[in-house]
Amino acid sequence: MQYEGVLNKMQAEWNTPIEYYLVFKNNFININQILDRKLKIEFTGYECLNCGQPKKIFRQGFCYDCFMSSPAVGDWIMRPELSTAHLGIEDRNLTYERKVQLQPHIVYLAVTSDVKVGVTRKTQVPTRWIDQGASKAIEIVEVPNRYLAGITEVALKNSFTDKTNWRKMLQNEILDVNLQELRDSLKSKLPTDVQPYFAQTDSSIFNLEYPVLQFPSKIKSLNLDKTPFFEGTIKGVKGQYLLFEDGTVFNVRTYEGYVVKIGVF
Repeated sequence: MQYEGVLNKMQAEWNTPIEYYLVFKNNFININQILDRKLKIEFTGYECLNCGQPKKIFRQGFCYDCFMSSPAVGDWIMRPELSTAHLGIEDRNLTYERKVQLQPHIVYLAVTSDVKVGVTRKTQVPTRWIDQGASKAIEIVEVPNRYLAGITEVALKNSFTDKTNWRKMLQNEILDVNLQELRDSLKSKLPTDVQPYFAQTDSSIFNLEYPVLQFPSKIKSLNLDKTPFFEGTIKGVKGQYLLFEDGTVFNVRTYEGYVVKIGVF
């Protein structure tokens, strides 16, 4: 089977294990159904996810011009504490920023390798945790906007990392920790404006299972710019990574906006 199209992050469906789909304009691949089969990936060009032009990708699937101008990649995306829509202050496009920032957000703990703190829109639960390759997660607070979530994350960064050790995550080296106890210990560390939301937030633990037949012992990352053609036997998916039998891992999200041909044999 042959496929061709522009890479976007894999879509995921909550299941046991999680179902993954690589979606193109006219077709898609259910990754779970092709485990243990040979996969060929050939990089053939670029297509900016914003303007659709065949321009070299700069970051996050956008060409340089779009990355510097689009409200979808403003600084407040990576740093929620910089959100200003609740004040009526525009960064790049206030209409867009109000739509995204002024909605319920979740501050959470996730076990990816170690315990990390993070922020996501409520509508992105559990997708955000799946994308990070979390083995389990728990909500700390649900707040009404991105700014409150951002200042909460900043307040907790002294206690937890906000990064994922992707190598440990892919090798399934997961810290054994009691998330419920950790979550219960955090109320006094929350910003004063956020503390009232703590008791109102559901503290159920989410457990996530990934379709992996074999975790890599040694990891080598596939770089399409340096290796435009790759062939290997796919052994699993975790986070946004395809895992191959020889220890090669491919971060699909890193190569959003890349045009590829994919063969499944």
